[in-house]
Amino acid sequence: MTTTRTTSFLTSLCSVMALVAAPLFSAGSLAQEVTPSHGLAMHGETKYPEGFSHFDYVNPEAPKGGTLKLAVVANGFDSFNPFDIRGVAAAGISSYLYDTLLASSDDEPFSAYGLIAESIETPEDRSYVVFNLREQAKFHDGKPITAEDVKFSFETLTTKGHPFFRNYYADVSKVTVEGPRRIRFDFGETNNRELPLILGQMPILPAHYWADRDFGDNGLERPLGSGPYRIGEFEAGRSVSYERVKDYWAKDLGVRTGRFNFDRIVYDYYTDDTVALEAFKAGSFDFRLESSAKNWATAYTGERFNNGTIVKEAIEHHRPAGMQGFVFNTRRPVFSDPLVREALAYAFDFQWANKNLFFGQYTRTDSYFENSELASSGLPQGRELEILEPFRDRLSEDVFNEEYQPPTTEGQQGLRQNLKTALDLLNEAGYEIRNGKMMNAETGKPLAFEILLFQKSFERVVLPFKKNLERLGIDVTVRLVDSNQYIQRLREFDYDMITQVFGQSDSPGNEQRDYWHSSNVNTKGSRNYAGVSDPVVDELVSMVIQAPNREELVHRVRALDRVLLHGHYVVPHWHLTKDRVAYWNHLQRPATTPKNGIDLDNWWARP
Repeated sequence: MTTTRTTSFLTSLCSVMALVAAPLFSAGSLAQEVTPSHGLAMHGETKYPEGFSHFDYVNPEAPKGGTLKLAVVANGFDSFNPFDIRGVAAAGISSYLYDTLLASSDDEPFSAYGLIAESIETPEDRSYVVFNLREQAKFHDGKPITAEDVKFSFETLTTKGHPFFRNYYADVSKVTVEGPRRIRFDFGETNNRELPLILGQMPILPAHYWADRDFGDNGLERPLGSGPYRIGEFEAGRSVSYERVKDYWAKDLGVRTGRFNFDRIVYDYYTDDTVALEAFKAGSFDFRLESSAKNWATAYTGERFNNGTIVKEAIEHHRPAGMQGFVFNTRRPVFSDPLVREALAYAFDFQWANKNLFFGQYTRTDSYFENSELASSGLPQGRELEILEPFRDRLSEDVFNEEYQPPTTEGQQGLRQNLKTALDLLNEAGYEIRNGKMMNAETGKPLAFEILLFQKSFERVVLPFKKNLERLGIDVTVRLVDSNQYIQRLREFDYDMITQVFGQSDSPGNEQRDYWHSSNVNTKGSRNYAGVSDPVVDELVSMVIQAPNREELVHRVRALDRVLLHGHYVVPHWHLTKDRVAYWNHLQRPATTPKNGIDLDNWWARP
């Protein structure tokens, strides 16, 4: 995200003098003239000019008022601290309670504009960034947001917060408070162009509030924030409400105009999705994003849908679909061999599932960056091949000679041929059938594993997969646990196989380190769910983070995508390029939907 910049000549001169004493940047950055800016784009120029009144996709005249009721399917919550790895935080809290230095736009690949920060200063090589804070920025208790609060937030999140923050901001080498409302972050020896933007995404915490509190032990005490809402009434584990801050300090800024229009937002918790769906149709809550193809095809019917009381829409979006799939935990010996992982993918019959379970609604996913120009395709060539060539002796030849395609059962042979291919690959990996069971020929251990789920509705997808695997002599256990237990096991990497989504943006960057880098294999709470630990992947992730422009970013991401696909870390599922939503007609959405799709923060209640 972005902030503005206000460096004087003397400040720039002092910076140069400091660099002479303790060089942190390349020599080229020293001579760069830095001027303050209202916003920053990852590559190129920002869309919105200084002083813009509102984002194009919002209605600046949207009325304030009304209540938005939402549902969460989970086993409750036990914390109001979304930044700590312990506990399960209440839904919505990080979005509504805390402001950030910058606010991103939803109709650009990755641009951000000043929120708490009035301006941002960063040189062409982005070797450091300075945020200049707005004088009117304040917390809900009226105290101003200062540079000391920003420094406190950075230090607290990276030392006491979720491990994600340590990874995300790992390239920050120094934090300097240069004035009450001016703070500088130096980046050391790095070409991480995204850092000024992602530092702008950092939630700002009040240092004075946490001075006499333990960051990890606040439980359900209402924390102090600065955002458009504060926590209202709640029932522990069952519901939580957020009340709009009527004198919200940023309500008239261009990045906030037309947004956060509801007076009250309520989240009610349901332990079962079927119950939640029926509650929605009965009017217990207002909006539902549907993830089940079966529900979408069969459950949204009746008089209220026919007369328009409830609106059902499939709204097209243009954001990357990312990757959803069965994820192998390669930390487990059973999945340490890529040949075994490749073999098991042949037992998943997507074509059957799409026809019989999903009403033909889905398309098979074949990229970690699906539905975007970042997805690899065909064989590597041109600049992408140049990027991969130095790693040739450390990669499978398949990366260069075979286009990755997930197994298909289309054609005359269908699943039968796929299972034969799987058997051949397992034989090559050292397995053989003994007494009807797939056994390791050397150790005599059976090939067996557990698939961990928390959504009962997903059993109908998993059980046919299990049945096909059993035809190969593989013992598969399907274990269904509640959402809280699932989260804890996920954080501990205590699973063999899970279903997971690797979400992506139009501008991949530092989050790829959390997904794939070997430094996060044993970092509890990281999103390296597959346990990827490959020096080539590490180098490609670094190259993505350091991409100097959009064109080079595309080539580097495609190279990373191709290597991950040929690593067979997941059995790819499917994707949809539409958001399937249903909502009661007392809600109104803007006429324009941004590229990234539905954002309820831009909606309002009909007068």
